[in-house]
Amino acid sequence: MNYFLTVYTTTATAWAAPAIFYPFGSSAGDIEHLEFDNDSFQYVDFSAPFTYFGRKYSSIYVNYNGLLTFNQSLTESHPEPFPTYGNEDYIAALWTDLDDIGIGKYWYQEYTNGSVLDQATQDINQYFPNRGFTASWVFVVTWDYVLTWDMNAYDRHSDPPITFQVVLISGGGFSFMMMNYGDCAAISYPVEAGYDTINSTDYHVIHYHSNGSYIPNLKNTTNVNVPGRWAFLVNNGTENVIGLQMKLGSYLDLTQTQNIESVLQLGASRFPSTFLIGKEELTYHSS
Repeated sequence: MNYFLTVYTTTATAWAAPAIFYPFGSSAGDIEHLEFDNDSFQYVDFSAPFTYFGRKYSSIYVNYNGLLTFNQSLTESHPEPFPTYGNEDYIAALWTDLDDIGIGKYWYQEYTNGSVLDQATQDINQYFPNRGFTASWVFVVTWDYVLTWDMNAYDRHSDPPITFQVVLISGGGFSFMMMNYGDCAAISYPVEAGYDTINSTDYHVIHYHSNGSYIPNLKNTTNVNVPGRWAFLVNNGTENVIGLQMKLGSYLDLTQTQNIESVLQLGASRFPSTFLIGKEELTYHSS
């Protein structure tokens, strides 16, 4: 009797970070920290201040619960729903219970030159055009495969992961923030994604829920038409408008009360203002 042995082989597919992610990890020269419990944090000094809704910060706390704070560490694993009306500026990349007993990794790096600044300049000018923005400083924080319980699975990047990233960008008096989401496994803990400010004068909720069953969908959400990416102007909270643009259907629209009021208000402006009337463009300069 003849016996045949059939051997099946599999080829592991090398894991690659989502294309929208900025470079991170040992190959990018990041500072690496292993997660030992979600009560941990890292205090990081900046080489240049970052303006966040009118307040300049020269350092930041990278909390292992997926939260960035400026004034103090905050390691609470259960998020507070925004707005909190509290005394802290929050950046909640994915604020939740990410305790994974030393398997997931947390990376960060500050950039003041090189290709990462070029990438940030290109991205910001795409999402916030007409500024001629040039990035002079970038800070990247990445939570990589957090909540992965098996070290072998982490090494292979084979278990359902939770991987996300925050990118802070500044230059020329402007400050921007991006949040990038890759694969995020569903979890049973409360989850908050977004940002909040002191007294909640400015805040935005990307997602909040009492459990994390929704978070696998984060990689498909966006406010800049790039799935998985959210971008915000955060230096003052509101646009600094230089000049005014109005689009009117015809010259007759100038006789409408609300449009007359808008034109009269331009008298107090020292900036050129553009009106699009049909297909013609008029530019108003105050004297």
